[in-house]
Amino acid sequence: MDNPILSVPTSFGVESIASREIRDLGYEIVSVEDGRISFRGDADAICRCNIWLRTAERVQIKMGEFSAVTFDELFEGTKAMRWGDILPRDAEFPVSGHSLKSKLFSVPDCQSIIKRAIVDKLTGKYKITSFPEDGELYKIQFNILKDRVSVYIDTTGEGLHKRGYRQDSNIAPIRETLAAAIVRLSRWKPGQAFWDPYCGSGTFVIEAAMIGMNMAPGCFRGFTSEKWGIIDKRSWVRAREEAKSQILVNDGVEIVGSDIDKHAVESSRRNAKRARVSVAVKFFQLDAGQMSPNHERLAELGVKLPEVGCIVGNPPYGDRLPDLTTAECINKKLGERYRLFDNNNWRLYIITSNDDFEKNMNRTAKKKRKLYNGMTKCNLYQYF
Repeated sequence: MDNPILSVPTSFGVESIASREIRDLGYEIVSVEDGRISFRGDADAICRCNIWLRTAERVQIKMGEFSAVTFDELFEGTKAMRWGDILPRDAEFPVSGHSLKSKLFSVPDCQSIIKRAIVDKLTGKYKITSFPEDGELYKIQFNILKDRVSVYIDTTGEGLHKRGYRQDSNIAPIRETLAAAIVRLSRWKPGQAFWDPYCGSGTFVIEAAMIGMNMAPGCFRGFTSEKWGIIDKRSWVRAREEAKSQILVNDGVEIVGSDIDKHAVESSRRNAKRARVSVAVKFFQLDAGQMSPNHERLAELGVKLPEVGCIVGNPPYGDRLPDLTTAECINKKLGERYRLFDNNNWRLYIITSNDDFEKNMNRTAKKKRKLYNGMTKCNLYQYF
């Protein structure tokens, strides 16, 4: 496998952040599209990117791209790709994908044809006609957009947002990769205070702690491609050793999370323990409508927050509340409490699907950024 093009899908709106992460790892970006970044990388890059990327959804090998408006063109374009360089004779290779605004709109038919083309190519290489598919998993994924076909092999397995720590979650948790992107957008850095007043599962707080400790999010989980014969096991060992050697010890607590629900607080603590960041965070029960930079609960916990910091959160809304009036009340209280922080150089970053958020806050955001939490369109409201 000679220096293939690697491709990482992202949530819409975080492409620039994921691109920066890739460049920071030392790789050159080939292209940036809506929801996807492509770059050149070798086997070591597959290992390091799976372990280090915080805001991408997965790492894929791009097998090729071509135009197709007929099934024959789809078959021939797929068959022309170098499947024999990657897939062993016993590979399990299921095919999935989607088609949008294209003449080849039947996804099941496209799946069948792409599968048949790969089998035909491998038949020529291995001189066999039957493939048991009882070996390691090589998941094939395709996108067809406006008659342009892109085909990938997934190297990740479970998505990169599956860090492994969030076994306790609330009704509407924010995706870990999106939470990490918002922490990056908040420009928070160690030495500043960080507070999520609606901590829920603790995702924002844990992601901030991992960033502050320089802990690679995939350091302690496994990936599909670890079992592939084309990637030297030593590449994975090197990548993990590199990641573990760069973890920093945080000896001061400047990252806190609170929630009105004591069960959410308990879940956050358990998740932080699984994430190995308990030493760097504190969780406590508190109504967000009572928060202040010098609240007595902080003193009880032995926490003195720095004067500069940011509040980052995902207020309850929709599925987590019985009515919109309650959501409006929560946002109004947040606006009132933020005035206590605004005088102390604190920034506020709130993601919500509530289009009336600024009205409820009685304050216009300095900046808004459209983001997607799964399939839900949201805005990140930013106050400086």
